[in-house]
Amino acid sequence: MKFYKYLYLGDNITNPAKIKRKLKQHAGTTVYVITIAPGPDQLEIFHSAYLKQRYYRYHPPIIVGISSNYDEALEIIVKITQECLEATGNCNLKEYLKLKAKQNNRHGV
Repeated sequence: MKFYKYLYLGDNITNPAKIKRKLKQHAGTTVYVITIAPGPDQLEIFHSAYLKQRYYRYHPPIIVGISSNYDEALEIIVKITQECLEATGNCNLKEYLKLKAKQNNRHGV
């Protein structure tokens, strides 16, 4: 499992380290994850139970956000989109998230 360096968390997520550990071990946890879409789409939202499938052991998604429910996941995507629009002037979320990680690495953050 791969996690974005600046992971977005929903308001109702109380113990992100425990959730990340459970996701890495493919153990049962009831959360929704926001991932970078492998195809032309920007981001995907799905229930963490999908990560138990064998496919995800060999093709781990990059998780950029964790939320307790679907509506909270939508709120996180809206937040990411607003940040992207303010920073770049467009809505290319994949490029924005990559750029954000690169810029913060250069500044020692």
